[in-house]
Amino acid sequence: MAVKRDALIERILESTRGTFLIYSVYIGIRLGFYEALAEIGATTSEGLASHTGTDERYVREWLEQQAVARILEVDDEKAEAKKRRYVLPPEHAEVLADPDSLNYLAPLPRLLVGAVNPLRALLDAYRDGGGVRYADYGSDLIEGQAAMNRTMFLHQLGKEWLPAIPDVHARLLAAPPARIADVGCGAGWSSISMAQSYPRVLVDGFDLDEASIELARANLKSTGVSDRCQFHVRDAADPQLAGHYDLVTAFECIHDMSQPVAGLRAMRSLAGERGTVLVMDERVGEEFAVEGNEIDWMMYGWSILHCLPVGKADDPSAETGTVMRPGVLRRYAEEAGFKNVAILPIENYFFRFYRLIP
Repeated sequence: MAVKRDALIERILESTRGTFLIYSVYIGIRLGFYEALAEIGATTSEGLASHTGTDERYVREWLEQQAVARILEVDDEKAEAKKRRYVLPPEHAEVLADPDSLNYLAPLPRLLVGAVNPLRALLDAYRDGGGVRYADYGSDLIEGQAAMNRTMFLHQLGKEWLPAIPDVHARLLAAPPARIADVGCGAGWSSISMAQSYPRVLVDGFDLDEASIELARANLKSTGVSDRCQFHVRDAADPQLAGHYDLVTAFECIHDMSQPVAGLRAMRSLAGERGTVLVMDERVGEEFAVEGNEIDWMMYGWSILHCLPVGKADDPSAETGTVMRPGVLRRYAEEAGFKNVAILPIENYFFRFYRLIP
């Protein structure tokens, strides 16, 4: 019994260490410390404080903590505190200060901070069975998720994932221009990526969250595709949109919907008889198991803090949560009128790709 008890104590202490690391990285991200260190190189606490317009004493403590956490390197730890020079190694700079790298993880702490932002409301939801609205999670979650997805979408969506579906890829390259509806587009990087990757296509991004659409429109301005990509605060189930699209996509959002069957039914309507419906969602295990799946631990974490409460914010709710297993999506798709669901042979550590067949 002592061995089992001590193992749990060790895990909790190690997790506490990780929690402090996440919040210290969050401070560095929000105050621009990592970008400054990547730009100016080795510097003192006074140098970093001056460069970022922050207080030297706070910066000195943060730098020391980052060195102890093995994120920064220090040239002489025996030197007087204000004279020590700290360096962000280039390998760490890629992770924390290079938003164009697929290894960029700086947005993850913002996501985690955002996920606990409405903690009191979350506790109330656990007690009374209600939900927490997406908007209540604030800008850290919205912007953190957008930045986390940005590089993935820009580097992989139009260059790897869609080309792996030959008939869809061919249609997106062909004339007349294909039309794409991106349902639950969030901050818009999926829509922007498809417009950049396929020079003919016309893309409409739909989302009911006004803050996300505002961010999407801001992101669009400098991309060079604003003539072929638009964002709308609009219900994709609007009958006026029926049958207008060659490709209808939903990236990592079906499990968040209070009424996923209605969402999928709207996607089926948008695609009509000839369009393709593509869903990307979490690559969770086929069934519940304590051991054996590589990412269920992470998805359950997001689910208990964010996705399930958001999904329960409206009534009625399917109460799906992040851990939407393939069988659940198939059931939703069948109820929405699809005849079949094919899992596509696109390899990805975090995501599974579904083609819904009308």
